[in-house]
Amino acid sequence: MNLIKASRDFLLKPLQIVNGIVERRHTLPILSNVFIKQENGKIVFVTTDLEIEIETYLQTSETVISKEFSALTVSSKKMLEILRTFSSDTEVTLAKVDNRLQINAIKSRFSLQILPADDFPRMPKEEMPESTLTLSQQNLKDLLHLVQYAVAQQDIRYYLNGLLLLIEGKHLKFIATDSHRLSYASIELEDEWERKETIIPRKTVQELSKLLNETEEPVIIEVFPKKIRFAFSDIVLTSKVIEGKFPDFNRAIPVNNTKQFSINRQSFLQGLQRVAILSNANEKFRGVRLVISNGMLSIVCKNSEQEEAQEDLEIDYQQDTIDISFNINYLLDVLNNLNSDSVQCAFENANSSTLITIPKNDHFKYVVMPMRL
Repeated sequence: MNLIKASRDFLLKPLQIVNGIVERRHTLPILSNVFIKQENGKIVFVTTDLEIEIETYLQTSETVISKEFSALTVSSKKMLEILRTFSSDTEVTLAKVDNRLQINAIKSRFSLQILPADDFPRMPKEEMPESTLTLSQQNLKDLLHLVQYAVAQQDIRYYLNGLLLLIEGKHLKFIATDSHRLSYASIELEDEWERKETIIPRKTVQELSKLLNETEEPVIIEVFPKKIRFAFSDIVLTSKVIEGKFPDFNRAIPVNNTKQFSINRQSFLQGLQRVAILSNANEKFRGVRLVISNGMLSIVCKNSEQEEAQEDLEIDYQQDTIDISFNINYLLDVLNNLNSDSVQCAFENANSSTLITIPKNDHFKYVVMPMRL
């Protein structure tokens, strides 16, 4: 029985959208599957890993759909890989034969195992969110880009393995920290809001960043007590949130760093990239020394073979000499993810945290702790 007849691209696009969260190996085989159903003149594609659910809709105007087709589940990755092998204008037919999904195209035929659609776990629909915000996709994508690299990975303090979304007054703030560095970005809202904190898991943030477009089209953010939902471009991403109390990030942001200099971001980045060649690449924490003196920033890297690289950059600085060391990856991360022409570095001494900001911009802050070499 033929279920769907459509172009290859019609079926490929939604699979590419929902496939990102699918795990190859899972204790529940059905979680490797995509749930496909017909609903109100649309075809719906859904995947889940029990923590995140991604759903996308496609209009069926250019597609032939059997009235007998209701729902099925089939391996998401296998179906995706099969469709990728055909050219974009290939007509594909999905048919159900002997309780298997048959994919027919040109002279090719693939028979895939299907599992009962009723067994596919869906996240329950919640009626009323506690907060609902609307941003452009571009603004949300930019905010995530500015902070997500500082989210901890598999930290025993589970609340650090996510990004804090904070609604406060007329500001939406995103904060991430792994306790060695902290990134903060904010945007002004039109309306006044009650304070609301939500910790979004790392995997959700990564997937959301990939799916958002660089456009002014809206994304609706709905915050529930234990979930958060993002709706945009016929995509709905729903995620459980991390329960717990995020640390007070305001205490980590230094306000009295009196020594500071501004520097061209690209020059600073390229200098770090060059000296990093002689750092200990196999070590998790690669150290770099910054020697700040009158009119000069010296970037120094050494490795276990006693090799050394040094880059000297001119800066406008006339205060005490400071010799401070950092994990070079932490500096490369922030400079790679900013798009400003220059950055400002403020510090107090070799043992205190350094604040990196964008000149004349209060909406971004990056705090990095020094390390001992």
